[in-house]
Amino acid sequence: MRFHSRSPDATQAAAGLLAASLPGNGLLVVLSGPLGAGKTLFAKGLAAGLGVDPEAVTSPTFAICSEYDLEDGRRLAHLDGYRLESASELESAGFLDLLVAGTIVLIEWGERFRDALPADRLEIQISRPDETPTQRRLDAVASGPTAAGALAEWEARLMGENGRQLNLELLAEKDG
Repeated sequence: MRFHSRSPDATQAAAGLLAASLPGNGLLVVLSGPLGAGKTLFAKGLAAGLGVDPEAVTSPTFAICSEYDLEDGRRLAHLDGYRLESASELESAGFLDLLVAGTIVLIEWGERFRDALPADRLEIQISRPDETPTQRRLDAVASGPTAAGALAEWEARLMGENGRQLNLELLAEKDG
């Protein structure tokens, strides 16, 4: 799925709709994109959709991982792989311990460790179309059945009433 977001608020709200689409048993969500693309902004929106104060969410670049207990008993783990050099460093940071039922694992720069990630995951690439400062293009790809279900639910929410109010433009896969 590919869509165009016209503002940071729309990007955050779209992430909130993803939060409402995530399964109860958890999922790995990989965010990629250049510095300043909006990965942490997206993480704030996802966290807000899960009931976490978005002001409490910061990029865990130096801490590597921040964890948040959710009201429904699940947990959100927000990792940043920017400072990690290898999959073994990711593992040493406790990544494998986070992959348990009921945990939503959100990792920025996770594409650097693709071979070390579980096969069932949702990958979201965030980019700036034409270097427009406030607009973003998001490309989401599901690998595995749980991620595919979450992606289908997210797309349905984006196409629904709440999504239409966000000023998003769903794009055909071939659209740039």
